[in-house]
Amino acid sequence: MPSPFPGMDPWLERPVVFPTLHSGFIIYLLEALNARLPPGYVATNDARVYVDPELRRVPDVGVFGPTDPPAGGPGGAAALIRVGMLAVAAGVPASDPDTELYLNILSADDDRLVTSVEVLSPANKKPGEDGRAEYRHKQRECRAGGVNLVEIDLLRGGRHTTAVPEERLRAVAPGGYDYHVCVTDASESREFYVAPFRLADRFPTVGFPLDPGVEPVVIDLRAVFDRCYDAGRYALLAKYDRREPDPPLTAEQKTWADAILKEKGLLP
Repeated sequence: MPSPFPGMDPWLERPVVFPTLHSGFIIYLLEALNARLPPGYVATNDARVYVDPELRRVPDVGVFGPTDPPAGGPGGAAALIRVGMLAVAAGVPASDPDTELYLNILSADDDRLVTSVEVLSPANKKPGEDGRAEYRHKQRECRAGGVNLVEIDLLRGGRHTTAVPEERLRAVAPGGYDYHVCVTDASESREFYVAPFRLADRFPTVGFPLDPGVEPVVIDLRAVFDRCYDAGRYALLAKYDRREPDPPLTAEQKTWADAILKEKGLLP
């Protein structure tokens, strides 16, 4: 089933859910870009790695199930796990590094980086942490290297981090915004192209810039989100009837969201 909301789903911003959404959205955006890029360009994914001891460790893949596991004990399951496996005693848990996926659009002829695409994570927006410092460094590198940068911020919480100065973004969105996309076209270094949108708004359609003289590739972010939502079974992870969004909604937003969820049969 598709997301009940026209744009971003605030229930998916919760810290336990957003990391999986972040990775899934990037993978399906990669798919959408490669389906539309003109000959001579290819989208690839890459990862930035850093250590942030304050952030909860998350595995590469998580499997979530019922709150109450079925009766019967672990015996059968353990036997299945052991098939073809060697047992090794567990040591002291290590502090794993944080890994954040992002996308690159390359010129296939010479592997030249043309455009970098980022979906912001909570660590990117947290003041004083390594994740934000690394991200800011990348913004400067893109500008200095003449690389286009597309930044997608699907988080209401945290500090403003995209390349467009916050006061300029607010000036073109006088009614306010909850999320936004910022496009820095390397050939037009004095301007930013932004698509601010509210919780009740549909995801924007965004042009991803390529080389000068080449038409940008246009992607409907709503279609990407829908594919991610269905594939990730986020209707189960959201827990609309048992959890509240994090950050919390305003009273007006909660009234609007609850009405939608009730209409879709997701709230009593």
